[in-house]
Amino acid sequence: MGRGHRSAGPKRLHNGAPRREKPPPLELPAEPATLTAADAREGRAVVLLPAEQTLTFAGKCRLTCLYGSVRVLGFTIAPDQPPYDLYSPHTYCALTVEAANGLRDPEKSEKEMKVEARALLRAHFVPQEARGRLLKNFGPDCCLLLLEQLDTPEAKFILSHPEFAKIFRAKKEDVPPFIPEDAALASAGLGRLEPSSGLLVSQSMHSAVGELIHACQVEDEGCPVILVCGPKSIGKSTFNRYLMNLLLNRLPCLEYLECDLGQPEFNPPGCISLVSVREPLLGPPFAHQRPPRKMAFYGDVSCEHDTERYLDTLKYVLGGYERDVPLLINTMGWVKGAGLLLLIDVIRSLSPTHVVQLSAKDFEELPLLSADYIHATAGLHTRGKPSLKRKHPGGSWQGTHAPQPGHQLLCVQANFPGAGVSGIGRTHSSTLRSLTMVGYLGQLQPPSLEPVVPLASLVPYQVPFNAVALKVIHVDVAPTHILCSLNASWVGLCHLPDRVPCKAERPVVLVSQAPLCDCLGFGIVRGVDMTNKLYYILTPLAPESLRRVNCLLIGNIAIPNCVFLNQARTDGEIPYVTSDYNYDVSGAGKLKIKKHLQRREHRCP
Repeated sequence: MGRGHRSAGPKRLHNGAPRREKPPPLELPAEPATLTAADAREGRAVVLLPAEQTLTFAGKCRLTCLYGSVRVLGFTIAPDQPPYDLYSPHTYCALTVEAANGLRDPEKSEKEMKVEARALLRAHFVPQEARGRLLKNFGPDCCLLLLEQLDTPEAKFILSHPEFAKIFRAKKEDVPPFIPEDAALASAGLGRLEPSSGLLVSQSMHSAVGELIHACQVEDEGCPVILVCGPKSIGKSTFNRYLMNLLLNRLPCLEYLECDLGQPEFNPPGCISLVSVREPLLGPPFAHQRPPRKMAFYGDVSCEHDTERYLDTLKYVLGGYERDVPLLINTMGWVKGAGLLLLIDVIRSLSPTHVVQLSAKDFEELPLLSADYIHATAGLHTRGKPSLKRKHPGGSWQGTHAPQPGHQLLCVQANFPGAGVSGIGRTHSSTLRSLTMVGYLGQLQPPSLEPVVPLASLVPYQVPFNAVALKVIHVDVAPTHILCSLNASWVGLCHLPDRVPCKAERPVVLVSQAPLCDCLGFGIVRGVDMTNKLYYILTPLAPESLRRVNCLLIGNIAIPNCVFLNQARTDGEIPYVTSDYNYDVSGAGKLKIKKHLQRREHRCP
């Protein structure tokens, strides 16, 4: 036979055995597309983010979505929305920009989409070289983002304090290996971080958030009232921001009741407030200070010395809630000993429809706060009711009242390193409080981006002695010493419903008891003029609100030390600052309160 007539059977070896064919090479999965960043000059960068890719960063910037859509802390940003300011300091959980799976237009080809993206880049004056690099990796499911350097008067004022000068710089241990895109991101003020530095959503968190979003959209039994609780350093604030942003994707507004005196979200510490939330939260508390709908000044970062006044203040502020939109309630991290009993009182007083209980693995500090547990357990100021049983099936309930429907308990397990372990968080709580207060004072800066104006150079308001009443809340002060305690103090600017009494024989008007009244804002008393009987007050409060202020409340909230230390240098010592202090003297230091100890009447026999 010729060669063309050979049989096509399997090849055989010389011994007649069939030859083993080589297996086809394995097809390795394609490497996932990564982000591309290009310097757009003048403090700008353009980022191309492929589908399902993320950018976790430290820094601050103004983000504009040019093409596609992205999610930042749950909030979806699309091209038809305005630019958003992002703040991601290393003192808080880092922000992550995630490419969302947008709906593709089936009528457009990939070439048409690329032409549209090129036109958008040209419209924003992106240089040709940068355009070419970005479009080389462009795909139909990609997102195009314009990142610009963000310089606001408030941020410049915060960064002017040496203590906070580096809060927007990434820590070395969180920085991944260098890639060329890092240079472009740095031109916009960002430093790339490992994804683990951002929000880690556990399965239990994803499930709970889905349940709450459904409840807020359906409203089967009225507007939901959601209470979030858990120990310190468990992530309550981050969870609240994430949930509020997700709800704002679907609802125009919700309300937020702040019950945490030490780490409030929208205002300086020491107050309980009710805030209407209409804009996303894309940064820490100092980045979104805003006037509340209703607020009361408690005057301390903890309520352990006067829990009854805390509950009364809480109920007073809750009276401003009109129950026409969902309400989210944040609680304190004090959940040991008397703190747990107080939390039971708070849940009873607020009657939430849903309770979100955050916990961490191996750090179970709270019992499950189910409706039955809250109903039967005694609180600090309220009594529990024993559970009732039926005499027989279909019979009446034993006792005087049938059980009332309670809240739905949603358990969420935090999924980040160090969750629930107090003391190993990113930053100490007192530093975060100072940062929030400095951010509030940053509103005093002129709107133009000039050099930072020191507080001592700002013109204060002059308030006559007889125009406002005074009260020190946290301690008894003799009337002759009241002005000494007022000078260089942080005060709540409040409105009393009754007219302030004015007595000719007393130049200073005093209030006998701590009033329960509206707090309109905060200020610093930078001087007391005894000759002209005037108080000198610095405050960012608007003049129309300042006219309503007729009471100054002094609490146990100290002006941050950095405000005093950052004063312009003068000849001699810095005002209100001394180094001549002996901590070795008995009683010179601050006493530590042991909050984990229970009262005798609450101990188990």
